[in-house]
Amino acid sequence: MVVQHGDEHDIPHEHRVHRTGGWLPADHRVTRHWLKKTIEHVDNNPEELVPILKEFKKFIEGNTRVFYECNAMFEEIPNKKPYCNDPTGTSQIRDYSHMLDIFNHVLTTAPQWTDAAESVGMVGVPLHAIFDWPMGTPSGHTFFLDQEVNVWIKKVLNEWGKYLLTPESAEVLGDHTAGWFGPTGKKDLLAVANDASGTSLGFEEIFVCDPSAKHYGYKSWDDFFTRKVKDSARPVASPDDDNVIANCCESRPYNVAHGAKLRDRFWIKGQPYSVLDMVAHDKLAEQFEGATIYQAFLSALSYHRWHTPVSGKIVKAWVEDGTYFSEPLFEGIGDPTVKDIDPHGLATAQGYISHLAARAIIFIEADNPAIGLMAFIGIGMDEVSTCEITVKEGQHVKKGDETGMFHFGGSTHCLLFRKGVKVEGFPHPGRATNIPVRSQVAVVKGN
Repeated sequence: MVVQHGDEHDIPHEHRVHRTGGWLPADHRVTRHWLKKTIEHVDNNPEELVPILKEFKKFIEGNTRVFYECNAMFEEIPNKKPYCNDPTGTSQIRDYSHMLDIFNHVLTTAPQWTDAAESVGMVGVPLHAIFDWPMGTPSGHTFFLDQEVNVWIKKVLNEWGKYLLTPESAEVLGDHTAGWFGPTGKKDLLAVANDASGTSLGFEEIFVCDPSAKHYGYKSWDDFFTRKVKDSARPVASPDDDNVIANCCESRPYNVAHGAKLRDRFWIKGQPYSVLDMVAHDKLAEQFEGATIYQAFLSALSYHRWHTPVSGKIVKAWVEDGTYFSEPLFEGIGDPTVKDIDPHGLATAQGYISHLAARAIIFIEADNPAIGLMAFIGIGMDEVSTCEITVKEGQHVKKGDETGMFHFGGSTHCLLFRKGVKVEGFPHPGRATNIPVRSQVAVVKGN
């Protein structure tokens, strides 16, 4: 998805806002411009819905509750700026039928770049851009929490995933203006990777690739997004010291919490962690009453594979289905104390989604007795919710070994340590750059 060259030149500097995670452009109006172009293309080039969207539409229209919610979430969007029009005065998506038409186009496209003087128009999560306003309404809150709705959203996302595995999807990786290896894309990819490690390495020095081949040898968009990092570029922190915790993902610190309750009101504005809900009511949750939790997020430009933070045995590992676009009421007009919908969406609700979103849950019994049982949770956010675990229960892993990956993008992740584990030294959440994967993220003091 790309904002056409030139559209963003009329977007003043003062309107830029921070977009946590880097999945949508720093300027919210760039997203509006992308949506304007997409709506114009779809409206001027009508096409029959693909089979999965025909089935989704049939489900919506055949379920009275869902039909009501799906209509109401558009009707509840305030009839005032900026909700009724985009920055150019173009009407936004009008109803669920129009929404499905936009989906129909998105399912055969992959994220692209635009080379602009003032902003970057990469929209890594196009469905989030489409849902930006309706997901912040009272009916949108109910709709995106609905279990049946999420089953269908997963089917639609899987269809997009199929396209992102095709050779056609790799065309956005080219060295042209809108390509990921173009002037803007490659520069920003390297900036994020090198800012994390404090180096000035080239792409082929950081990632496993074939620089002599087309698209560096990546055969599809997903092949590129799940690219491997070279051991030399991301060495394991203190490989022989079990007291040093390695960073699981190339990620930026989001939160550190101590004394997490087994059950808490995770949906309120403070977003306290509720361990039982995070680990999907698994019986091992009881061991994490009073846990220390570290959470960090991945951007669209980050490396997207996970690595074990400690050496130990995989006790349990599974993918838990969940929501994909549910955001808390405090971010939308469903909360009577809130006047406007938060345009940052799920990016500022990462604590909330760690309890509800589709996620990979891995329990590890560390070799270090000062750590014992701990947990890693890889959390899908928006449409980038496909988690793949590459380790098996009972398997012994060494610190820094790969444990899995996010497909089609990335999201956020958590580490859970039991009460009494003296873990300290986590990076401050205000850090502006990623912590390199497999580098030191914390230290455990022996009991």
